[in-house]
This record gives sequence, C-alpha cells and structure tokens, in this order.
Amino acid sequence: MTLLKGKVAIITGATRGIGKGIAKKFAQEGADIAFTYVSSGSAAQEVERELAAYGVKAKGYQSNAGDLKSTEELVDQVLADFGNVDIVINNAGITKDGLLMRMTEDNWDDVMNINLKSVFNMTKAVLRTFLKNKNGVIINMSSVVGVQGNAGQSNYSASKAGIIGFTKSVAQELGSRNIRSNAIAPGFIATEMTEKLDEKVVEGWLQDIPLKRAGTPEDVANVALFLASDLGAYVNGQVISVCGGMMT
Repeated sequence: MTLLKGKVAIITGATRGIGKGIAKKFAQEGADIAFTYVSSGSAAQEVERELAAYGVKAKGYQSNAGDLKSTEELVDQVLADFGNVDIVINNAGITKDGLLMRMTEDNWDDVMNINLKSVFNMTKAVLRTFLKNKNGVIINMSSVVGVQGNAGQSNYSASKAGIIGFTKSVAQELGSRNIRSNAIAPGFIATEMTEKLDEKVVEGWLQDIPLKRAGTPEDVANVALFLASDLGAYVNGQVISVCGGMMT
C-alpha cells in the first residue's frame, strides 16, 4: 500500500520503540522519513538502512528536541534535504519517575522540557511551511497517564496532559487552514524500555488490560498511519487511546 506516497514526515525520537515503529510503518506506505535522535549515531544509521530498504529516502538528524533554535535549524535542514514537510510526529520523550516528595526540580524541568516544550518547538518550527502549503498533519504522542495520572509520575503525567491541551488548542487554531492536530495516548506498549521491568510488575499491569496483552509499536503505528493519511481526513483535535481497553 502507498497511503503516504509523496509525503515527507518528521518523526522525533525514532531510533527505537514507538518512534521506530511509526517510521517503519510510514516508510512501508511510501513516505520519506526525516527522524531525530539524541546520541546514538550508529543506531540512527541502522534505522536509515532499514527505512531505505522500503525504497524511500530516510535521514537521521542529531537534535535537541527541547531547544527551539536547534529545532528550527533541524526543520530548515530537512526542508533543504527533502524539499517539504507534510507530517510531524512529536514522539520524543523521557521519564524521570519518583514520588513528588523526592522529585528534584531538575527532574521536573527535564521531563517538561523534552516531553512538552519539544512539541511546541517542532510545531512552531514547521508552522510556516504548513501554512504555505495550506495543509499539514501534526500527531503528538501523549499517554494514558496524561489522561488518568499515575502515582510516582507527576512530572511525566503533567507533560503528557499538557500535550493533550496543546493538541486541542492547535486543532482549533489551525483547522481552518487544513492543518490537523491529534494526539495518541498509548497504554502499556512492549518496547526496549519495558523489557527491563520486573516480570511481576508487568504481569500485574497485564491483568488490568482487558485484551490481556501488552501493545506493540505497530499497534500505535497503525493509528498514526490512519491519522496521517487521508483515511483520517476528518479527524481533528482528538485523543485516541491505544491501550487494549485499559481506560475502559
């Protein structure tokens, strides 16, 4: 299938997990992919090779998602390399969990900066291009904990809740320009990060999921594909949970 043929997508944080899953799905559907990474140049090169195997153009860029100037320079370089930007996936994120009583100011600021400010940075950086094109798709990666909260994750939950408010505001502000903004709220998704968790902890979470399994990056990528393509052309300002019924 080629639902995204001729499109250029920027995906932040795409060398592993959900971001990499979305990059692969979009490449399979014909999109050229510009993606960001923080430090692992070798991992980025491997992703470039994997994506190029689908017959699309793919390039990784080392960038600090939490810095506006760095993000603006990134978008300028992507425009120079690819000629356009049609889709932005704001996926970059970190966790620095801890009880509020023990949480440091740096742990709060770092999470808010990378998870939430990065969404502002990238959206603002691509906005002029989207307005010129009179078209654009913004997909922001929130979380179920941004909807319902989670003990020990006040910083992460606040950042993901902020993404939801930002997403809905942008949808209202830019919808008349044919620019759509939606959020995805993943639940428990099996990635490299969750593989390090205690088996008993994971089993406890799985018992709370009606489908009785963890989600996969592809589960999230399928929803992102729907939102990014013409299949989701009348979907705007929404938060779609991919959680196996956890929030039911």
